[in-house]
Amino acid sequence: MSQTRLLVLVGSLRAASINRRLAEAAVQTAPEGVDITIYEGLGDIPFYNEDLDVPGEAPAAAQALRDAVGQADGLLLVTPEYNGTLPAVLKNAIDWASRPYGVGALKGRPVAVISASISSNAAKWSHGDAVKALGVAGAEVLGDASLNFGGIGQRFAETHPADDAEALTQLAGTVHLLAEAAKAHANA
Repeated sequence: MSQTRLLVLVGSLRAASINRRLAEAAVQTAPEGVDITIYEGLGDIPFYNEDLDVPGEAPAAAQALRDAVGQADGLLLVTPEYNGTLPAVLKNAIDWASRPYGVGALKGRPVAVISASISSNAAKWSHGDAVKALGVAGAEVLGDASLNFGGIGQRFAETHPADDAEALTQLAGTVHLLAEAAKAHANA
């Protein structure tokens, strides 16, 4: 039986961000036969510019992302909310992975979105923007695998999400649904 490969893109570049910690906790919930990797290097990718996106000459950091997305069976996006929307680094990753349009690495790929913020809104605006951008890019966004965390500044101030039984259970549910969809996609 082959491994199902999931790739996690975290929209916060801050090493100690709670969104990063949620991604780390999600990795810990991987069932047997599922390999989850948090992608490092989103901050190194230049802003999407079609002048830079020349076949065979795309920036190395952008090509590395495309390759990683293309090799994954499914994607997990973990996004905070910056000024009521998606962080630029995550939108930029979606833009690079969506090209060339119609056949980019995101095309048909199962994706689950987790959003988290300090507000009670739980980054739902950012979540919605991520779902919209992914859908336009041709990804298969799994609505039933969506997860939103609000009030994370208080909830996880002194506790890592991996030590919060309820959060861990919710993350495991999302990872399980994504892994099943990714496995089906890989076998299609």
